[in-house]
Amino acid sequence: MTDHGHELTFGGFITPAAGQPDQVVALARLCEQVGLDLVTFQDHPYQPGFLDTWTLMSYVAAATERIRLAGNVLNLPLRQPVVLARSVASLDLLTGGRVELGLGAGAFWDAIEAAGGRRLSPGAAVDALDEAIRVIREVWDTGSHGMIRVDGEHYRVVGAKRGPAPAHPVGIWVGAYKPRMLRLVGRAADGWLPSLSYLPKGPDELPALNALVDEGAQAAGRDPAAIRRMLNVTGAFARSSAGFLTGPPEQWVEELAGLTLEHGITTFILGSDEPRAIQIFGQEVAPAVRELVAAERATPAGGAREAADEPTTAGGPSTLGVTPPPTRGYA
Repeated sequence: MTDHGHELTFGGFITPAAGQPDQVVALARLCEQVGLDLVTFQDHPYQPGFLDTWTLMSYVAAATERIRLAGNVLNLPLRQPVVLARSVASLDLLTGGRVELGLGAGAFWDAIEAAGGRRLSPGAAVDALDEAIRVIREVWDTGSHGMIRVDGEHYRVVGAKRGPAPAHPVGIWVGAYKPRMLRLVGRAADGWLPSLSYLPKGPDELPALNALVDEGAQAAGRDPAAIRRMLNVTGAFARSSAGFLTGPPEQWVEELAGLTLEHGITTFILGSDEPRAIQIFGQEVAPAVRELVAAERATPAGGAREAADEPTTAGGPSTLGVTPPPTRGYA
């Protein structure tokens, strides 16, 4: 996998805790204050301990001015595609183009079914996501004539009107790990959004997974470089190194830059509800990663480099943990 040269972006992944709504909004605003580009929230509509993600995003949009917002990722089985498309477009218009669409096929089927959704097999869930993406793009395509007609097995739209169109070309980012889903990302989505914690072998798994995204893109006649590669990350800021993304900010900079230059990852989203971790990530790590990647891209080799040795710093134990919010996963 090569670095496709996309602009680097950085975001936060905040737990939508219903018991602490003021804190959730404050953390989202902090993401903006420290210079992050994006704030995201997991979506589990069957989970009473969480705020409804779409309602939360709307509230946070009104409480911020610059930062972009997305579900990470929205639960398709409990969100009807036509309504979801119009919700996204509406909030994008209201915010002047600050909304992206993270989308998931579904995972926690007992809870989905208990909440009134349909239980689908893994293969059917992929097919349903494929159909939903088509429906969503048709709703947004106000330049085409005629009503929307999608005669799918899971979603049938028989004459719905188009619109509204969003304020900007909204990216559809899909959380995916299995081969069929990864090929679907390449064929139909704008971005691939996995979590590093869900990869048992860590970054070593990225080449094979990226290759499946590329395969899907090429089969559909698309340029693989058009698909943004993203990553939810967790770890710990510490005085000394104790593993991948566990160490001082300088280590994070080297390792995140390596993920860009070696695996094409150009969006990093930090899963943390710790204000200090968000501050370090936004004010220290993100600018330094941008600077390092820009310097490497400017070399004659076009950014190719050997993996840097893991830095070490004398010091004591971890001073600041970056722990993943609970129930993390793909909706």
